[in-house]
Parts: sequence; structure tokens; C-alpha cells
Amino acid sequence: MKRLSLLTGLLIVMGLLVTACQPKGPETIKIGLNAELTGGVPVVGASCKNAAELAVEEINNAGGLEVGGKKYKIELLIEDNEDKAESAAAAAQKLNAAGVLLMIGPNASRNAIPASTVAEANKMPMISPWSTNPKTTIDPDTGQPKKYVMRACFIDDFQGVVAAKFAMTELGSKKPAVLYAVDSEYNKGIAEIFKRTMEENGIPVVAFETYTTGDKDFSAQLTKIKEAGADSLFLPNYYTEVPLQVQQAHKLGFTGVIFGSDSWGATELIELCGPDCEGYFFTTHYAADIATPKAQAFIKAYEAKYGGKTPDDVAALTYDAFGLAFQAIQAAGKIDREAVNQALHSITRYEGVTGVMAFKGTGDPVKSAVVLQIKGGKFVYYTTAQP
Repeated sequence: MKRLSLLTGLLIVMGLLVTACQPKGPETIKIGLNAELTGGVPVVGASCKNAAELAVEEINNAGGLEVGGKKYKIELLIEDNEDKAESAAAAAQKLNAAGVLLMIGPNASRNAIPASTVAEANKMPMISPWSTNPKTTIDPDTGQPKKYVMRACFIDDFQGVVAAKFAMTELGSKKPAVLYAVDSEYNKGIAEIFKRTMEENGIPVVAFETYTTGDKDFSAQLTKIKEAGADSLFLPNYYTEVPLQVQQAHKLGFTGVIFGSDSWGATELIELCGPDCEGYFFTTHYAADIATPKAQAFIKAYEAKYGGKTPDDVAALTYDAFGLAFQAIQAAGKIDREAVNQALHSITRYEGVTGVMAFKGTGDPVKSAVVLQIKGGKFVYYTTAQP
């Protein structure tokens, strides 16, 4: 009996030793995604989610992300912020509680700003793919850069200037007008920068009209714009709002050129607006038809995974946000928020799908913008604006 017990004990010990000597499978790194899957801009959330899943899939299919000599699989935790400020903040809190190493998103500035406050308070690194409002990365109380928040896109200060210069040099506008959502940080910020830039160059904005998100009737504002003799109309508004605004402007007899900002970038704009938007322009982050080799590889992989659908600017920026995150995690050499955050803020140059990003001590990259034209039912490259 004692021999049997001894033999059993030896077998157990040997089994434990064998198990201990076997190579462990890849451990996981949790990355959170805070996206607008429902609400006012669901196409934005869908593009963000698609690109996130593609980026993670590529890493995991390659055996994981190598950090400090070990391989880690990426576990993607996705939260829907419903395109609401309070939901975006709650989603950030939930991801923080789940122990994510860092958070990607939100995209719309109205969601990214409250989420960034949560990220900063919890020392959780955050990268917004698409939020261009300066308040996302700047502490409103101190005016100093937030320590844990970055973005993959240019900021509204740059985009507003690009739009104004385009109106002056390419459109030859002498009497520009603006219509924007006064309750949205993104729309309001770009509109104000555009107006200031035009006026600094001696060109008065003849009508500066506002509305509230969710409005459907813009006839009163558009009538004022027409009566002011505007020869161009700047609409820094979301793709879900622009079609109605353009169609109502045409119905009232407005004949000037209409142009917008990167919030036009969803291909759904073309479906909703149809021929009414033909020939119009908008500033944005990348042009699929003049893509670099790196961007071409991304476009090819995205189209293969998602039934031939060409990735929009949100998808491209999300992919770049994950690229920045992966680079920083590897540079940190360990799975630690502080180390990863330090590595993120130590990046000075990153070549992404949306171009070369230069970081100069803040979370805001210096990068070029492109102007696209809606032509033949497609977004077509028109020109590039350098920072």
C-alpha cells in the first residue's frame, strides 16, 4: 500500500514537472474600444470597429505582439458610447474597471472630450482616432496638454485654416457664409476658426448661422445666407446632417459652392445626398485613390475582410491609432500603463496609413490634410494641404 502511495506521489510530481516545463500559451493584453456604434453617427462607429478588429486580427494571426521577449495575444473589449457624452464617459469608466492597458476612441469630439477627462483621472492612456477638437488633449483648467491623451488626427485649428485658405485660393470666395451646430464642440470650433481666418485675410463672413443638433428645418438660416449674397457656404457638420442642409439650400435657390470638413467623410453622405453634393469639396485625413504602399496594403486587407468596402478616414485613423498603441507597448517592454503612456509620448515620428505624423511634445500630431471632391458618386483626391 505504501509502495502504491509512493508511486502515485511520484507520478503526480512528475506530471507537475512536465506541465511546468511545457511552453505557456500567449498571455493577453486588454485594449479597449470606445466607439459610436449606435446614435447619431453609426457609420463612424462601424468603421472604427471594423478597423480595430482588423488591426487586432493581424497581430493575433501573427502569433501575438512581442513585448519584452514574450508573445501576447490582444483581447479587444468594445463599448458602445451611443454617441452621447455621458455614455462615452461611462464607457471609459467601464473599460478602466475592466483593466484595459489603454483605450482607443471615442471619435466624435463631443464624446472624446468627456471620455478624455475619465482617462486622465484614471491615468489610462487614450488615443482618439478622429476627434479634432483641441479640448480633447488640452486640460481646460490649466491650458496645458493632458498627460494621458493623444490623437491620430490633425486638430481643428489646422483644419479650419485649411478650409479658409481653400475658400480663398481655390474657390475665390469673397462672400463666404457658415452654417454650423452651435451645441457641438467640433462643428463650433471649426466654424469659429474658419471665420477668424477669413476675417484676418480681409474677407468678411457675410452670414454666420447656427442650429441645434437634431434640427431638420434649416430654411430660416439658409434664407438669411442667400439674402446676404453669399457666394460659398461652409458646412463643418456631420454626414447625417449635410444632405438635408444642401438639399434645402438648393431648394431656396442658393447657387454658390458648398464645402465641408472631415465629418463629411462617410460614404453614406453620397447615398443620402445624391447629385445634390456632386462637385462639392471637403477637408479630410487621407485619400484612398493616392494611397501610399502602406495605405494600399491596409485598404486591400480591409476590402478583403469587409466585402470590398473601401475604408473611410475613420477606419484609416483607427488603424493608425492601433499602430501607435502597438509600437508604444513594444517600446515600453512591459504591460504597464505608465510605461506605455511614456512610450506613447516619446514617439516623435510615425508613418501611418493616413501619412507621416510628427509629435512635438504633445498628444497632437503635426500632419498634412487633403481636400477631396465628390465626383461621379465617389470621393476623389483634389489637393494636399501641408501643416
